[in-house]
Amino acid sequence: MALWVTFWGTRGSIPVSLDSASIRDKLARAIVAAAGKGVDTQEKARAWVDTELDFAVSHTFGGNTSCVQLDSGDTDYVLCDLGSGVRAFGNHVVARDGPGKANVFHVFQSHLHWDHIMGFPFFAPAYVPGNKIRIYGCHSDLEAAFRRQQDPPSFPVPFDHLGASIEFITLQPGRSYDIAGWRVTAKLQSHSGDSYGFRFVRDGRIVVYSTDSEHRLEDPEAVESAATFFADADLVIFDAMYSLAEAVSVKEDWGHSSNVVGVELCQLANAKRLVLFHHEPANNDVRIEEIWRETLRYEEISRTGDPLDISVAYDGLEIEL
Repeated sequence: MALWVTFWGTRGSIPVSLDSASIRDKLARAIVAAAGKGVDTQEKARAWVDTELDFAVSHTFGGNTSCVQLDSGDTDYVLCDLGSGVRAFGNHVVARDGPGKANVFHVFQSHLHWDHIMGFPFFAPAYVPGNKIRIYGCHSDLEAAFRRQQDPPSFPVPFDHLGASIEFITLQPGRSYDIAGWRVTAKLQSHSGDSYGFRFVRDGRIVVYSTDSEHRLEDPEAVESAATFFADADLVIFDAMYSLAEAVSVKEDWGHSSNVVGVELCQLANAKRLVLFHHEPANNDVRIEEIWRETLRYEEISRTGDPLDISVAYDGLEIEL
């Protein structure tokens, strides 16, 4: 059975959209690159864009904050985090299933910082009677955080006016649970206010969602613990918000990791694929692509075993496991 992971939101801290200057720059670069290539119809142009242009020119890494879907083909939906990307996911569900179909949503909440819950007030299925939303997390104030952001003056619709049945379920870190067909284990991570990573196992495949965590390679015990949590993962979704230089200098203790740390932990853990996630909002598409290429080079020169497949998360990315 195929398993799919879909990224609906990939930014950290705050949503970011393309500005007009960035769009103009992309167009200018594309026009120059197309000169003399005989791209004189829309069909030829689309084919050329898809095969010849760098991703940072032809696409965007997106601007929504964290929301990732795990899809096993079951009728229930499974998500990690409710950042602004969940708005697009909710609209997709309504468009696909119709507004009258009742669905069940299982949400695993890494932590309660606003960028990871801000999408919930705009999640269309939350307003539909008959829908069931189960939000799992390890924080004692899980429910209070969601209710608080809908209270006046922050939002016009109080939590109790939502039509769906909403349940909050507390998980214990280190304990495994069988939820929606997945074996799920949470792990405490280093982040202000605490953050929790999730390890999902199903049909012999393993997905690790580890965002908003500051992994320190100089701490052998922490490295071993993280590598055990990542062990043999088919996919590791990893907080690579900073460069290594930023993570060990001006942004040390800010609660995020780097692309280099992600590579080293995945190599130690014998993971198969790393996806760089939770992008710094100050980084544009060109800079994010540069970081990806630097990461590929670092993996190549540090490799001691099988190659590690490395991707960059973007809004709309789908990965089949």
